[in-house]
Amino acid sequence: MKNIKFFGSIPAIVTPFKKNGDLDLPALEKLVAYQLDGGVDGIVVAGSTGEAATLNDEEYVAVVRTVVKKVSGKVPVIAGAGSNDTKKAINFSHLAKSAGADALLHVTPYYNKPTPNGLVLHYKEIAKAVDMPIILYNVPGRTGSNIIPSVIVRIAREVPAVVAVKEASGSLNQMMEIINEVTKNGPKDFVVLAGDDAIALPLIALGGKGCISVVCNEVPKLFSDMIHFALENNFREAKKLHYAMLELMNINFIESNPIPVKTALSMMGIISESLRLPLTFIEDKNRTLIQKILRGLKLI
Repeated sequence: MKNIKFFGSIPAIVTPFKKNGDLDLPALEKLVAYQLDGGVDGIVVAGSTGEAATLNDEEYVAVVRTVVKKVSGKVPVIAGAGSNDTKKAINFSHLAKSAGADALLHVTPYYNKPTPNGLVLHYKEIAKAVDMPIILYNVPGRTGSNIIPSVIVRIAREVPAVVAVKEASGSLNQMMEIINEVTKNGPKDFVVLAGDDAIALPLIALGGKGCISVVCNEVPKLFSDMIHFALENNFREAKKLHYAMLELMNINFIESNPIPVKTALSMMGIISESLRLPLTFIEDKNRTLIQKILRGLKLI
């Protein structure tokens, strides 16, 4: 298994589509280049921001392979491979590996709400089937259940392939519990990454190592600079950039992600404004707000 240190600024990139709904791989390459130019430390492809739920297997492989080729080893490529069916999660993991991904992002199973024992077995089976580093993704707002710190730490201890968590519970207290426990009792190299952009800065101050980000799609350099300043304990400069981006961070969730960020990227000329149902175009009143914020940041 690859020994990858997950840290810093890691965009969860959108999946560009053409107006007719087909994949737009040239636009995907353009977006990846924009991220690399901005100094990111990794790229997540085919996550929830990437509308992975609407990709068939062939499209999923094409998207991951395109990103891997464009990145060309400069940073780790992390493929979203989660499912609430362990067999499907293993299948996506194999597809991601075949497409050249370096690591996997596995959301905690949604809808069927497994017990702690079921969660541990879920990740054990994935790790046994595919020899790749795994980032656990806790996002109660999408899965319907919150994985408490003791269970996250248990998974980290019993499944060594699970080397990090993308924590999107919104609870800094929960994140502190995880950091405190692994710092005291191990595994000491387990990494906590923010799953919400606005929490990235305070989390790093508390011992987190970075963020898997939405806003990085739009402002990779600003966001990467902020994260790196924070990791270097230069919180004065990090705070300036945090507040410069805060409106954009918040507007990205005024409607379901990735509707706002795709709208913004289309205004910036990077992708076409195209989503797959059940997601649809942003409301006019919110479009106006996004335009105003992008103009303020001189992005359009």
